[in-house]
Amino acid sequence: MGIHYDYKSTRGAKAMEKQAKRQKKLADKKAKREAKQGSPKNEENKSIPLDQVITLDHLTNPDKK
Repeated sequence: MGIHYDYKSTRGAKAMEKQAKRQKKLADKKAKREAKQGSPKNEENKSIPLDQVITLDHLTNPDKK
């Protein structure tokens, strides 16, 4: 009866540890996913405004301002 004696008394603590571990894992995954998606967002800011006409110069030399 030794192993099973403290099962119910420690069940809540074990459940809390599992939940904390699960939440930490999900938070790490979310941070990693956001870090991956962060770089394409920076490229979106380099778009040409709608009121400006696109010329051959824009297409051949996009870094020129």
